Amino acid sequence: MGNDGLGALVATVTAALAAGTAPDPEVLRTLATTTDVLGLGALADDARRARHGQTATFARVYELDLAAAAAWTPVPDEAGEVRLAGRPASLDDAVAAVARAVHLAGGRPLRGFWLADLEQLGGGALDAVRGAGLEEVAFANAGDAAAIDRARTAGLAVRVVAVDDAPADRVDWLLAAGRLAAAVGGLAAVAPLPRRIDRTSPTTGFDDVRTVALARLLLDGVPSVQVDWARYGPKLAQVALSVGADDLDGVSAIDDPALGPRRAAAEDVRRNIVSAGLTPVERDGRWVALR
Repeated sequence: MGNDGLGALVATVTAALAAGTAPDPEVLRTLATTTDVLGLGALADDARRARHGQTATFARVYELDLAAAAAWTPVPDEAGEVRLAGRPASLDDAVAAVARAVHLAGGRPLRGFWLADLEQLGGGALDAVRGAGLEEVAFANAGDAAAIDRARTAGLAVRVVAVDDAPADRVDWLLAAGRLAAAVGGLAAVAPLPRRIDRTSPTTGFDDVRTVALARLLLDGVPSVQVDWARYGPKLAQVALSVGADDLDGVSAIDDPALGPRRAAAEDVRRNIVSAGLTPVERDGRWVALR
């Protein structure tokens, strides 16, 4: 199928979504299984460029893993965001972790946790972690509309909808993410690739490229499509920038002097963005451009 044929299918789907009607499932399946990933990616790249021009953003993140709390160290100056990772065992643990992270962050944006994990800690959890200093919940699931409303009522920002484990049906997930964006508003990014990679049954490069492209084409209500640099590496991240992605998350805030200045994390990601024909812009965890 040529680009004209793919373009017609994409136009059919986006028109249905804009009208608030369900897209033809057969058309969606055709797009989701097409082997013409270059054609699909080209359409998604056009959509990305129409929204963001030549710019691609990235964030340097210093992660504080709850499972290794004893090893936490001061946040490096290069960090644009401090992020709490892991599932807290109790509300007391979550509040203590946030309070300690606030001290280490030194005024830098502090994001953390999956929204569903905080909700499981019981009533009052959202207010408690906000009171301890958490600024934003790091990730929400596509079905979290009511929970996002509760988090925002508590004063917590929620701006990224993401995938924890690979969904059984990625088209269903993308449509659910679109419904979420329409229902809650205020989302900054969608991260459509799984954050937990199943080593026994990993996704393929074709799967990942199609998913990124479909996210850009189907989720017009979400400004950015994000790929995790640390999890997926520079090669897939660079390809993703050519098929609809515009934001790279999880760039290390720690540089290894032994690798030399050209392999410093920020230089590495900038070089990859430039090689994709784009202009790199570093941002912080509040989505504010730094340099």
